[in-house]
Amino acid sequence: MHMMKADVMVDIHARNNHIAEHVHEYLSDRHVFAVNLMGAPGTGKTTTLEHLLKHLDVPGYVIEGDIESDIDTERLRKQQIAASQINTFGACHLDAPLVHNAIHTMQFEKPGILFIENVGNLVCPAEFSIGEDIKLLQVSVTDGSDKPYKYPLAFEKADIILLNKIDLLPYLDFDEAFFMDGIRHLNKKAPVFKVSGKTGEGYAEAAAWIKERAGF
Repeated sequence: MHMMKADVMVDIHARNNHIAEHVHEYLSDRHVFAVNLMGAPGTGKTTTLEHLLKHLDVPGYVIEGDIESDIDTERLRKQQIAASQINTFGACHLDAPLVHNAIHTMQFEKPGILFIENVGNLVCPAEFSIGEDIKLLQVSVTDGSDKPYKYPLAFEKADIILLNKIDLLPYLDFDEAFFMDGIRHLNKKAPVFKVSGKTGEGYAEAAAWIKERAGF
């Protein structure tokens, strides 16, 4: 039984990775840099997108991934942000086939940056490539300082990490040194930006890093 399960998982990842390569090639041909935004529910991912896009002077595109609803997509569209919706109807993450279908419905008229907001989850999204150039992991101080220790794969694979809701630090027992030690044990290179979705602090610097990484 165990060997059968392993064989199935290998097949799933092989097919996903093949399609992810096509997604990456399709976007690269159009000079679109893809960011896979991961984070737990309630960490402020959509608010982060709003702030980052304000600080990027290049075209921005968004794919919103949710189990149900299009609330976040409509929120972005009201701000004239080109956004497409993916609903997984129960699945805890986006995969390459879903993203493949979504990008073929979008118009990438100019080179730019595509943010793919993954389903709120700190486990499954880190396991699947979706054709992205980088993985952006967002956590918030309200999640607790132990998250790198409990969800190591997400932190290990992240290319950039945002620590959100820092305006609440005076009111919380958040051990920043413990948090950073956990990250650096897993990932020595990813920059960590402290941001506040409420005040906008830190997003200019994070956006500048993404823009430079994208080559714009």
